Amino acid sequence: MSVANGAIPQEETKTIFSILPAQFPSVDGKIKTKEFLDAASGAVTLVDRFGKVFSPVTYDMNGNIRKLSQKYEEDTENNEYLEDMILKEQQGGQGLATDALMWLRRALHFLSSFFQRIVDDTNSERCSPDLTGFLKTAYSETLEEYHGWLGTQLFNVLSRFTPNRRHLIYTLALDRHNRDSNVINDMQNYNQKMIACVRYLTHFYKTNNLESYAAV
Repeated sequence: MSVANGAIPQEETKTIFSILPAQFPSVDGKIKTKEFLDAASGAVTLVDRFGKVFSPVTYDMNGNIRKLSQKYEEDTENNEYLEDMILKEQQGGQGLATDALMWLRRALHFLSSFFQRIVDDTNSERCSPDLTGFLKTAYSETLEEYHGWLGTQLFNVLSRFTPNRRHLIYTLALDRHNRDSNVINDMQNYNQKMIACVRYLTHFYKTNNLESYAAV
């Protein structure tokens, strides 16, 4: 394909972030359950690109998405909003969906923290090639306190296979002609929406005394 003046065709500037079927919803009101779960499934797609060694992470996220989807399908009309669905479950003396959303939110927090460190590192023009430290810091600040010895040891093994910057950018870019800046810009825009949902749900859980601090 010839490209005039060296310009990259518009379709080749797409990244994995821009082609995801759903983005995280805004948090200027209640969160629609279906929109959130579709966006969370897209986040799993991103983690999949880190490599098969991260399959335990995607397995856990998919399991929690499945539990929440099943709860939603029980009464789609009254479960239209995520908050209503969780509070309704609590009123019924149950907690399966409440627990699933808590752990899914924590996984998304971990992912958003990792992405933010990559964005900040890029904006500072360091562009560190080794991302392992970012992943470990994100884990220590989001998930480690909720994991027992076994979970922490599993993460330590997984972190050894963290993709380096070049590999991660390449897999998220979709096209070899794509510039790093396109990936980072899309990552930043995507992450702003994801972390907004995480913060909102964290506040929602604390306000309603739904958070569990037990380690697993």
